[in-house]
Amino acid sequence: MSGITLVVEDQNWRSHRGLQVKLLRAADSARQSARLKGGFSILLADNKKLRALNRDFRGKDKATNVLSFPSQGDYRGDIAIAYGVTKKEAKTTGKTFADHATHLVVHGVLHLAGYDHERPKDAKAMEPLEVKILKRLGIADPYVTSP
Repeated sequence: MSGITLVVEDQNWRSHRGLQVKLLRAADSARQSARLKGGFSILLADNKKLRALNRDFRGKDKATNVLSFPSQGDYRGDIAIAYGVTKKEAKTTGKTFADHATHLVVHGVLHLAGYDHERPKDAKAMEPLEVKILKRLGIADPYVTSP
């Protein structure tokens, strides 16, 4: 897992035992599956930080769950994840916090590798790869809705 830097800015992330190790494993698995070379960072932040990043870089003045900032060369970019949004989404969808956070890490790494989901054609490439990676990590398909 060398080359993956995990930065915990919001201490709420530390309240989940074993989560940091799980997220690093997920990031490494996604990196390998996407054949992504080079290092990157994952920032575990709060909603306020993600709102500022979303506003400053995407022009959307609201908190979001995950943002990816791809880069070229040996350093492939940064991923930022909001604790509060992640917690709320996990609860709303009936997923565990750890599983949802893991999905967001995988999602973010695939964005760094050039995958996207804005157009249906792009989503057809990205989402099945996410599902495959998550399955290897023991996490159910996040795109299947519960009855």
